[in-house]
Amino acid sequence: MKKFGYGTGVSVYLMKRSPKGLSRSPWAVKKVNKQCDVSHKNLYEQRLNDEAKILKNLQHPNIVGYRALTKTTDGSLCLAMEYGGEKSLCDLIEERSEKRLGPFPADTIFKVALNMARGLKYLHNDKNILHGDIKSSNVVVKGDFESIKICDVGVSLPLDENMTVNSPDAEYIGTESWKPKEALEDGGVITDKADIYAFGLTLWEMMTLAIPHVNLPPEGDDEDSFDEDDFDEDAYYEALGTRPPLNMDELNDSYQRVIELSYMCCSENPKERPSAAKIVEALESENI
Repeated sequence: MKKFGYGTGVSVYLMKRSPKGLSRSPWAVKKVNKQCDVSHKNLYEQRLNDEAKILKNLQHPNIVGYRALTKTTDGSLCLAMEYGGEKSLCDLIEERSEKRLGPFPADTIFKVALNMARGLKYLHNDKNILHGDIKSSNVVVKGDFESIKICDVGVSLPLDENMTVNSPDAEYIGTESWKPKEALEDGGVITDKADIYAFGLTLWEMMTLAIPHVNLPPEGDDEDSFDEDDFDEDAYYEALGTRPPLNMDELNDSYQRVIELSYMCCSENPKERPSAAKIVEALESENI
């Protein structure tokens, strides 16, 4: 198996499954790292079990599919999933940034937005599930954006009929830079709109090639000269959950609609964010 990704406590491998004379699609296999201490290993294995239970009940072209849950010969738990592509959207963003190619074309961002929104609509409306950790690294892409799939449902939460997380045991984990304001406040009410905020930031990532709210040195600066003391920690924490700014000089008129979509989704007030269903309806009406 070839390693092509990783996450907290886990690594992801590409497993080819085509014996001589047969043609089978490859699998992506998520495996708990052997280096973890016992307490952390138990936590990551529980998350893998939880993810497997959720994936078993999901079937959508924009959600990575379930294949198997088993243990390897060394006793490590592993989850086999549909191979959605060797690179995450985050990988592609980093590559584009390194080559200094500027923002992704507006048409590409719209394509990602529509496919992601369809996946989120399915999770929210059909399965009453909040993904809980939407970001570019949890979107896998095959080829030249031939397929776009949401992955990593290991920290998802159940939604009630009002699209609200009401379970007393439910804890929104997410990833700090993509957390909405309500997830950063004590007693904040978590709804389907938490995913929408992170979705808006994912589109923002494609326009800026940056991590939300993290202000790194300007392009062209010597990376080796970057000092951690230059990072304004107070400004970072103050910015979390807000709508980050865009460099409009890099975005021409073709980006107007995607800017508007990202702007609405990144509102601090969850009631002002559109639902996944509304986003799908709007984008499909434009024949994107």
